[in-house]
Amino acid sequence: MDLLLKDKVVLVTGGTGGIGSAIVRRYLADGAKVAFSSTSQEKIDKLLPTLNAREDQVFAVVANMNYEEDIKNFVEKAKEHFGTIDIVVPNAGYEGKAHPVQDMTLDLFKETYMLNVFSVMLILKYAAPTLIEKQKGSVVVVASAAAYEPTPGNSAYVSSKYAVAGLTKCIACELGPMGIHVNYVCPGPVDTDMMRRIEKDFFGDSMTHEEAMAQLAGAYAMDKRYATPDEVATAVLFLSSELASHTSGMGFHVDSKVSAPN
Repeated sequence: MDLLLKDKVVLVTGGTGGIGSAIVRRYLADGAKVAFSSTSQEKIDKLLPTLNAREDQVFAVVANMNYEEDIKNFVEKAKEHFGTIDIVVPNAGYEGKAHPVQDMTLDLFKETYMLNVFSVMLILKYAAPTLIEKQKGSVVVVASAAAYEPTPGNSAYVSSKYAVAGLTKCIACELGPMGIHVNYVCPGPVDTDMMRRIEKDFFGDSMTHEEAMAQLAGAYAMDKRYATPDEVATAVLFLSSELASHTSGMGFHVDSKVSAPN
């Protein structure tokens, strides 16, 4: 299926991570032009040769999404490089640390919210004016199934994903009348380095990877496995395309867990 993404200019935050690099690859494969951020030049230099993209098709910026000035600089440099912005994918995220509430710290909450919520607001603050001027475009936030599923001991991460879902719905209401559709994807566990860290955080050395996956994905209706980064990327590309232009404010689940509506 042609998603009509050729020559669209896409901004992706956290473009060198497991999900982020899969998103970058898929957009490039569909002919889009991609500007992505990463926290280090080393990560960028490692990823770029593997993308099989034209030099004029991809642009990378070192930017820490914990800092507003870096976020603003990323948007401005990307627009300067490609001339416009069509699609924004706030993908960068942080899993936080699992603690019961009596052991939780304000600093940990702030750290988790900065990347998972505040950076999303800020990337859209600086990118939205271009989309509004064009009266066209799309936003797909990479959220989490945690936006619907509370987990004991994981209050910082889970509540941040509830928050980013609400933030995205509000922005969908704001930008929808201007021809911009805004949605978010909600992956369950995804087979990435982040997921390995989460396994370690929850289970320590008490379980193998296979045992942890069976525990964390055991409620799924299908393969009892983690999603692949490419499966998440596929959902992102579809929701960002004009084929999904009448869909806005929606959380798109990328897992096979069947549950009753909230």
